[in-house]
Amino acid sequence: MRVLVTPDYRTLSRTAAELVIKAVRAKPDLTLGLPTGSTPLGMYEEIVREYRDEHLDFSNMRTFNLDEYVGLLHDAPKSYHSYMRRHFFQHVNVSPGNINIPEGKPGVDFDAEAERYEKAIREAGGIDLLIVGIGTNGHIAFNEPGAPFDSRTRVVDLAPETILNAQRHFGNEHVPRKAITMGMGTIREARRIVLLASGAHKANAVERALRGPVSESVPASALQLHPRVIVILDETVKKN
Repeated sequence: MRVLVTPDYRTLSRTAAELVIKAVRAKPDLTLGLPTGSTPLGMYEEIVREYRDEHLDFSNMRTFNLDEYVGLLHDAPKSYHSYMRRHFFQHVNVSPGNINIPEGKPGVDFDAEAERYEKAIREAGGIDLLIVGIGTNGHIAFNEPGAPFDSRTRVVDLAPETILNAQRHFGNEHVPRKAITMGMGTIREARRIVLLASGAHKANAVERALRGPVSESVPASALQLHPRVIVILDETVKKN
């Protein structure tokens, strides 16, 4: 595991973006796993800027998002479909047919959707590069504490802490209690993984994930078992 400590959030974002861009240049049909949340926003901004300045071509790239809330329509402002369009897909030339996000809208057969998503990843040849964040409780995607390390895409109940943390983004709106998420087993099969973490509030989770015992009580600790992980932190991620 390689750990890069950057001086600030902007440098973290640029460093992550450079890794993605280098990977796409090396393999134009890269299969890229993508996160949502506040931490990767700067990375997306940097990728979009570089895409425009350097006239990059993302048309052959395939993407798989980590997760989606259950019960939200695609165009709901807080859905991850909307997030990805707003912050990334509408700004670059990823082919719409190459974009994959788990389906969380009402009325979906979620067992069938989970199976479909896993099949799509397999048929794409697996994920070449997967970008992930980490929750304050050590979750990756929506794999909450206790998630089996061999789990696959499925619907999960969100932890109370996760719901509470999401409330600041939802405001007065109801925060979904469930999500459909790529499982830890699926995540661990990615050929390369990049973990991003910013802010002092992530310090304890990062410490437990990188240096604590490998345990399903800290899902991110599974990264210790992966042969090719890069962790990008900023200097605020440290003990108070």
